[in-house]
Amino acid sequence: MRRNRTVPRGQVHRLIHTSEVLGGNLLGDPTERELHVYTPHGYSASARLPLLMDVVGFTGSGLGHTNWKSFTENVPERLDRLIGEGKMGPVVVAFPDCYSRLGGNQYINSAAIGRYEDYLIQEIVPFVEGRFSCGGPDNRAIFGKSSGGFGAITHGLRHGDFWAAIACHSGDMGFEMCYLHDVPKVLNELAKHGRSIEKFIAHFEVAPKPTEDEIAVINLLAMSASYDPDPSCFLGIRMPVDLYTAEVIPERWKNWLAWDPALTADKYADHLRRLKGIYIDCGDHDQYTLHYGARRLHRALERLGIAHVYEEFPDDHTAVDYRMDKSLPFLERALRKQ
Repeated sequence: MRRNRTVPRGQVHRLIHTSEVLGGNLLGDPTERELHVYTPHGYSASARLPLLMDVVGFTGSGLGHTNWKSFTENVPERLDRLIGEGKMGPVVVAFPDCYSRLGGNQYINSAAIGRYEDYLIQEIVPFVEGRFSCGGPDNRAIFGKSSGGFGAITHGLRHGDFWAAIACHSGDMGFEMCYLHDVPKVLNELAKHGRSIEKFIAHFEVAPKPTEDEIAVINLLAMSASYDPDPSCFLGIRMPVDLYTAEVIPERWKNWLAWDPALTADKYADHLRRLKGIYIDCGDHDQYTLHYGARRLHRALERLGIAHVYEEFPDDHTAVDYRMDKSLPFLERALRKQ
């Protein structure tokens, strides 16, 4: 729903991309995906615009961000307003579909879910930049919320030589708080299926209406397949806890923590220093306790002397797309820096 009907509309281009790097994924997910790309009103190939990559949260797809929404804007409508009102300059935005059989992914390479880190960097960005006048070195950024926020900050940590700026909204971090608190109810649900992940998945995929606890199970299974996959297991899923006692398995959990952004700023400090802009925010009572992980990352960046913007706002994890009114202009301004 357009909140400012006086500003000119951009265009959403609906393209098809066939991936090579996602081929052979253990989940059997398709390699042909729809890809939406926003170009602003007045777009011309004569001017090279910044490229922003929108990576969405778990259970979402980039295609969901271009859908019509009641009582609020989708992302193209938000961009029209921000650009039309002069709050940011024109940009091209890519909305990749990275949905998976397990409900999504963390935008990293996984032997179970697929090579989504490579998918974005090696395929989607070149595909978009080859068709539109946008991006290039020092002129591309990645942003997202929740799992997308994790993806954005992790790409910044690992690929400061590729992305020039990042924005992380309510990103997954502080893993022992945001993931382990769900373990008891996840194991209770699995116990209904003989503690068999395969039997649970078979049930889940035909359930007419999954329960909230079943969604918690699929989330933890997807995170397991992301952070510590084992191709010898069903769908590559290996849990970090004992399924009977709920005890954390140290060697498994260590592999998870290697991906926790709240713990890895020191390791990737050189990449972070190359970025032209880092934006991090989180609701101050996020129901998944992500504000505590965000505070840890913020403190680490301060200690390392890495310039960034950190904001907490009076809200939780749900329906906070309005925060893009802050991050999208920030990214566009950051990319304009020489």
